[in-house]
Amino acid sequence: MKTKGMIDNRQNGLVGDALKAHITKGSKLSIAAAHFTLYAFAQLKKELAQIDEFRFIFTEPAFVRGDRSFNEWMKKNEAALYGVEEERKYKIELNQAYIARELAKWLKQKARVKSVVNQRIQGSLYHVRNEDGSQIGLIGGAPFSSPGLGYSNSSHFYFTHMMNDRDSSAQLLCQFEAIWQDEQALQDVKEEMLRRLEVMYQEHPPEFIYFVTLYYLFKDFLKEATNYETLQTRTGFQNTVIWNKLYDFQRDGVLGAINKIETYGGCIIADSVGLGKTFEALAVIKYYELRNHRVLVLAPKKLRENWAIYRLNDKRNILAADRFSYDLLNHTDLSRERGYSGDINLEHVNWGNYDLVVIDESHNFRNNDPRNDRVTRYSRLMNDIIKAGVKTKVLMLSATPVNNKLDDLKNQIAFITEGNDKALAETANIKSISQTIRRAQSQFNKWSQLPEEERTTERLLDMLDWDYFALLDSLTIARSRRHIEKYYNVDAIGPFPTRLKPINLKEKLTPKASFRRLRKSITTSCGFGWRSIRRCNTFCRTKKRTIAKNTIQRSQTAECLSKRTGSTISFI
Repeated sequence: MKTKGMIDNRQNGLVGDALKAHITKGSKLSIAAAHFTLYAFAQLKKELAQIDEFRFIFTEPAFVRGDRSFNEWMKKNEAALYGVEEERKYKIELNQAYIARELAKWLKQKARVKSVVNQRIQGSLYHVRNEDGSQIGLIGGAPFSSPGLGYSNSSHFYFTHMMNDRDSSAQLLCQFEAIWQDEQALQDVKEEMLRRLEVMYQEHPPEFIYFVTLYYLFKDFLKEATNYETLQTRTGFQNTVIWNKLYDFQRDGVLGAINKIETYGGCIIADSVGLGKTFEALAVIKYYELRNHRVLVLAPKKLRENWAIYRLNDKRNILAADRFSYDLLNHTDLSRERGYSGDINLEHVNWGNYDLVVIDESHNFRNNDPRNDRVTRYSRLMNDIIKAGVKTKVLMLSATPVNNKLDDLKNQIAFITEGNDKALAETANIKSISQTIRRAQSQFNKWSQLPEEERTTERLLDMLDWDYFALLDSLTIARSRRHIEKYYNVDAIGPFPTRLKPINLKEKLTPKASFRRLRKSITTSCGFGWRSIRRCNTFCRTKKRTIAKNTIQRSQTAECLSKRTGSTISFI
């Protein structure tokens, strides 16, 4: 049995064994650690039943009421009460309710628990003081959990120094007492901890289980809803002209796009044609301009005026009060090294200084075909704008992000991830973007080869991997008119126009009698019909045209026919 020195929970002893060896009847145990788990209590249950007093300090905020400045850390530490990742093997035994009930009973009798409120204490501390005056202290980084005690395998290394001489142990206890008595730094959390344990061991009705299941299914959406409220209240965004001109479904699209841009670095708005993608993009641009971000809009040349109008002091600019200041360039400008695009000198543009790039009709960048003789627009956008300089977020607009194959989508997503295939591994749990899209393309190809009666939408959805849907949910917003009509109140915007069925008209070349008279005059003058000219070869056609022209000029009717035959002769 190790009595002093370094403990590593491997070859050089276990923290749990050291505590078991020194805890006796009537001991007083003081612990300061980040976690307190059910299974740590279960491992030491026999020894803890003998002690007279137990004091525990959460060195990171947990179960604290009021101040939520450490909200994410607090949730993590509170969840650890039910077991950390390394204690999964104990969870499958399904005895959590029993352990929680025993722990709650023990806490009520012998324990006092406090937590730091708005700060953290580095490391962990264990101190055991016995009735005979003997005491030991352990200081290091081991939490009060099964892996921290050394009873579960862990990828973490916990080095703990054990001291059993009276002076060192007493000094360690004095440090604990100084923190324990600080009422400003600590808050009593015993009752809150007991309440959480009660949730674990009490019987719950099926309705409660149902709602808990819903929460874990949709908790990410709840987090997004919280972010939406922050966007609207803290930036003054809701006071802009563009925001107040949007319909409800457009506002939801804008907030969703901003959330995806902030979370993943970019978003593709792929709403159907006519749902207002340009106005949604303008709202996103205004949000970032309010944060003093520099914005570049890349648009096809034919759509340049759609974007240029909102930057001008022009009567047609209905958003003039918002004072948009984004730079506007054409897609083709990426192929130019010099010259002007509007009022921008391309030779002096600082391409790497844009915080947000908005790409209209982004499907024009669906191909990434490298060239040896010149720099392509795709590589210019990727290397000189997105990868260079400051961190650049990307918003893309396209009603058809996929034209031919799913690689079209992959090449556009590369702008968001800066070409990093594993960029979504942590945020969206997608290990490889390229493999996800490759598998989806393969499944789609198999589906397309099925007999027509089996080639249904439901069959395709069953064949595609979940990673592909996670990828789409993470980076894209795609809604149809049917979606808007189903989930939004269309009374505010009115019904969408109904597309009429096409009417095919097949008319003769001309029904006018004047042309028939003209044809008869030409036939009489030329000595042959115009219909035969259409069927002769090129040489004969040219020769007969020359004959016809000369004949008409010599004809007595040339003057009266000159105005009517100019276009007709060229036609025949």
